[in-house]
Amino acid sequence: MSIKSDKWIRRMAQDQGMIEPFEPGQVRYSGDERVISYGTSSYGYDVRCSREFKVFTNINSVTVDPKNFDESSFVDVVGDTCVIPPNSFALARTVEYFRIPRSVLTICLGKSTYARCGIIVNVTPLEPEWEGHVTLEFSNTTNLPARIYANEGVAQMLFFESDDVCETSYKDRGGKYQGQQGVTLPKA
Repeated sequence: MSIKSDKWIRRMAQDQGMIEPFEPGQVRYSGDERVISYGTSSYGYDVRCSREFKVFTNINSVTVDPKNFDESSFVDVVGDTCVIPPNSFALARTVEYFRIPRSVLTICLGKSTYARCGIIVNVTPLEPEWEGHVTLEFSNTTNLPARIYANEGVAQMLFFESDDVCETSYKDRGGKYQGQQGVTLPKA
């Protein structure tokens, strides 16, 4: 298994539609304004967060249950930024839509800019032949409100290609999050 370089990422995105929309370089400015970088890096791809957020709230005093999830646990927010309450979390999705090749496993790690502010980005691995918008979870570990910026970099995807193609892919199993669009809540 090997980690893939910027050259491989560009080729897979441009020739096979692995990432759409795709930024072949590293973007650090939007006009004259500095942004948290996104696009292709040396050995990964920095994804952006869309303008759609679901912010966790405790106003309905429900129990968080992954087998019977109550959507009233979230407040929908659409905007260029999202403020996460202290010691809480929000869900969002990537701007980019992914189509992971059968021989590739993708790992997502939060960007250091957010980590240094106490904001942790959590995403499970993108398995071979999974496709969709990635649902992102932002945990605010601080006792202060924390801000997330839409259309700017939030996490980095790392691509690992195996020497062998997997026997059963996510698509073969009929995974419940296959083809997801928008911010996707837990499914039992």
